[in-house]
Amino acid sequence: MIHLSAIEKSFGGVPVLKRVSISVAEGSVTALIGPSGSGKSTLLRCVNLLEVPEAGTLVLDKETLHFTGQKPSPAAIRRVRRQTGMVFQNFQLFPHRTALGNVMESLLVVLKWPEAKARQRALELLDKVGLAEKAQAWPAQLSGGQQQRVAIARALASSPRVLLCDEPTSALDPELALEVVEVLAQLAREGTTMMIATHDLRLAASVAHEAFMLEAGEVVEAGPSAELFTHPRKERTQRFISSLGNDVPAGWPTAKAEA
Repeated sequence: MIHLSAIEKSFGGVPVLKRVSISVAEGSVTALIGPSGSGKSTLLRCVNLLEVPEAGTLVLDKETLHFTGQKPSPAAIRRVRRQTGMVFQNFQLFPHRTALGNVMESLLVVLKWPEAKARQRALELLDKVGLAEKAQAWPAQLSGGQQQRVAIARALASSPRVLLCDEPTSALDPELALEVVEVLAQLAREGTTMMIATHDLRLAASVAHEAFMLEAGEVVEAGPSAELFTHPRKERTQRFISSLGNDVPAGWPTAKAEA
C-alpha cells in the first residue's frame, strides 16, 4: 500500500535520510524506531509531504510521485494528504474549538460536508476513542491523554488510508500514555493501516507488526517487531533496545494476537 524507495532528504546541506526504502502493507502497523536525530520523524512526514524528499519515489495506494528536487504540484500534494491522517506529538488541537469542533473542522472546511453530517461523524469518532462525554469540552479542560485521543479522532475524520503518528505518547506520563495506546491497539485490531515514529519501545512492541530501526538516516535493521525487539540481529539495534528497555507493562493492550 505504501512504498518509499531510495528516499533522500537533507536540511541545510546535512543529509537526514540516505536512500531509505520501506514498504507498509495495508492493514498493518509499522513502527519507526531509533535515537533522536535518526530520521524517523522526517521519514514519517515524507509520507504526507509535510517534508518533500529531494530524491526517491513514494507510492501511496494508486498515487506515485517521483522526487527530482522540485516540489510536487499542489494537486498531487492534496491527493496524497487526503489519504493520510496525522497525529502529532503535541496534539496541536485548535484551542478555540471544542473537542467536537476540532474533529469536525476538516470535514467542514476541507471536504465541505454539511454541518449535520460532519457533527454525526465527529460524535461517532469521539465515542470510538472513549470521549463521547467530552464533546463540548475545550482542549484546556482535557488531560494530555484526552487531547491526544481527540487528535486521533480528528485524524480519522476523513477516513484516511493510513494514520501517521509522530511520537504519539512522548508528551504523556505512563498512565495517560496507556489511554492512547489502548486506542491505537484497538485501531490496529480493526485493521487500520498505521505508521508510528516513536522512541517508546513499549508502544512499538505492543502495537506494531513490523519495525524499522533507523540511525543517521539509514535503516539499520527491519523485520517483524516481535523478532526485532526480542532477538535483534545487529549490534546497534541490540544496544538501542537494551538502553531503553522494551518490557510491556502489565495491562498494556496488544494488537499481536489478533493480527
